Amino acid sequence: MKSVTVIAEDRVALLADISYVLGMSNVNIDSLNVEMIGGKAIITLSVKDPIKAKGILERNSYNTAELDAIMIKVTNHLSEMTNIQQKLSKAKVNVEKLAMITSSATEGIFALTVDKPRKAMKLLGDIALVNGDSAYG
Repeated sequence: MKSVTVIAEDRVALLADISYVLGMSNVNIDSLNVEMIGGKAIITLSVKDPIKAKGILERNSYNTAELDAIMIKVTNHLSEMTNIQQKLSKAKVNVEKLAMITSSATEGIFALTVDKPRKAMKLLGDIALVNGDSAYG
């Protein structure tokens, strides 16, 4: 399975609305992960066709992350991001893009685009918001 990530303001029935929109287009959600930070919901959905799901969600006014981005959750410390960058660099994984999605006083969610996503997922382990097999298998 591949994944698509939705970034939305937290609200009642958000998951129900996303499920409805995808269901009406015959897109089955195989699994999902939800993280809440700073009033934002970060919802990673495992689906068979992430391109189709991303298009449907965007046509229904949902913001999505890039399909090849790895979402990570870290404490809000510059040193932790530096350590992550150094770990990836040492393993010869090039970070092509890095974007902060949302943050609170204690943690943040970032989207990384790298040249070797499988290797990066193994290195990032528990801070990655999706399972490497479901995101890049």
